[in-house]
Amino acid sequence: MFFVLSKTLAFFAVPSNLLMSIALLGILLMPTRFARGGRRLAAVGGLLLAAAGWSPLGNALIQPLEQRFQQWSGAGAPNGIVVLGGALGPAMTAARGQPALNESAERITVVAELARRFPQARIVYSGGDGSLSGDQPKEADLVLPLLESFGIPRERVVLENASRNTHENATMSKALVHPKTGERWLLVTSAHHMPRSVGCFRRAGFAVEPYPVDWRTRGGTLPLSPFSSLSGGLARTDVAVREWVGLAAYWLTGRTSELFPGPQ
Repeated sequence: MFFVLSKTLAFFAVPSNLLMSIALLGILLMPTRFARGGRRLAAVGGLLLAAAGWSPLGNALIQPLEQRFQQWSGAGAPNGIVVLGGALGPAMTAARGQPALNESAERITVVAELARRFPQARIVYSGGDGSLSGDQPKEADLVLPLLESFGIPRERVVLENASRNTHENATMSKALVHPKTGERWLLVTSAHHMPRSVGCFRRAGFAVEPYPVDWRTRGGTLPLSPFSSLSGGLARTDVAVREWVGLAAYWLTGRTSELFPGPQ
């Protein structure tokens, strides 16, 4: 039930969807006796869409998420590396017969370097079908050829293909590898997604060391310049708001250890 509800509500947790819905509702009301309210809704929706797309709002929202955990600088070799899915487009990969990476490609490409640096570390790739319909290809089922092209032997790789969200990434990965006390595991995911991911793994009792990748801001001083394209700014705002909403929802439902997990 939580999965279905979360996927349904997620549509309106994306600002571009919500604001466009408000604007469209206003347009639909214009020919009716609620024309004045319709014009106001359309104007508010349009103005807020412009503000979310052209202003630095997206950067202001995503930078605190990205800055929560710094780049990994731990000494010594980890026993394993857990990589969260989300960088591979399963449907396009299956259709075209070759890896179709998206804007989060660093989640996968960094594995080539980590596997070379730490040749004894096991590699867990966690990603199933997160669609509401449940009829899409599972990401982990399609990633092996790419990992093998990095020179990573099949016997080093553990594929977790049943998870549909971050909570299940944590619980199902733990059930597969049974991490032992004293073992060191890296967790690879996008920097803005790291707080929620770490909270889920802590709640699952799986101790991990954050290895954030896929940075969207440079850090330091907050970028205050406007976005050059409406779509670029909206995309940044959508990603950030969805993550903040996810943090709140996961905390309220007991799926993370804290509201805003940070370094311990």
